[in-house]
Amino acid sequence: MAKARILVVEDSKPQADVTKEFLERNAYEVIWARDGAAAIKAAKTMSLDVILLDLVLPDISGNEVCRWLKLNNETKGIPIIMLTVKSSLKDKVASIEAGADEYLPKPYNEVELNAVIYAALRTKALQDELRQRNKQMEELLARVELLAITDPLTGLFNRRHFEVILKQELTERKRYKYDIACLMIDIDHFKRINDSYGHEAGDLVLRDTAQLLKQSMREVDTIARWGGEEFIAVMPRVNRDHAMEPASRMLHAISDKSFDLIPAEKITVSIGIACAEPGRETLETLIGAADSALYEAKRLGRNRVAFAPKEGTSEEAGN
Repeated sequence: MAKARILVVEDSKPQADVTKEFLERNAYEVIWARDGAAAIKAAKTMSLDVILLDLVLPDISGNEVCRWLKLNNETKGIPIIMLTVKSSLKDKVASIEAGADEYLPKPYNEVELNAVIYAALRTKALQDELRQRNKQMEELLARVELLAITDPLTGLFNRRHFEVILKQELTERKRYKYDIACLMIDIDHFKRINDSYGHEAGDLVLRDTAQLLKQSMREVDTIARWGGEEFIAVMPRVNRDHAMEPASRMLHAISDKSFDLIPAEKITVSIGIACAEPGRETLETLIGAADSALYEAKRLGRNRVAFAPKEGTSEEAGN
């Protein structure tokens, strides 16, 4: 096992040498700092297990050094044992208030000092273990949370999380009056791919299509797997006039792709687009309009984009 590393902060070299010799006899690695500034630098740049800190230093007081170290996230976990000739209750209270973990008067008893150091190391080990477990728990919870909102096959958001995001976007739209485009996307003749080549090929098409669709969008846009071979996307601050450009990128990205396992097959998608507007400002009405536009794109021959008509018009969907 590695030796515990102890920083001795002492302006008197003879006293530091005595302490250093005692600690090294007890199998500790010892670093010496002559003043407060050197102590702070050592604590910031080195891995330390315990600090033995003199109260009276030539530049800044030991209490100020202690206070700084305990307020710094990188050093606050290092146990600090104050060693000083000042043994009044007032001095001891001041050091404890500054953050010292223990306070021993000089001249110290070597047995007592060794016991205090051992107790500090034991406490630090338990705290380090607790921090590590907390970190592992946070990472586990983050993974669980990600799994709860992610489609396991494509890595996109799942339907439930998409609905949460779309509701938030619609709420923000009411407040800030910006445009929103909703895209419903379906892989054409996907059942034939599964029936002819098997589910492994079908899963490959779903995964690759998901990534191509995502790459065709902006970072502020959100795309999710809606179910089966259907995907859904929301594009904030995109109106009807500007929605065609990303939709066209999606069409070409998919149709130009040569999919592994089925390189001879041409895969295409159909896309329905609806934009939020008066009369179409809820999750249900917006998604329903995009879904209707998708069916219109399929009716018109697939591998195309169709728009939902504006509310209150008899306009036919088209690309």
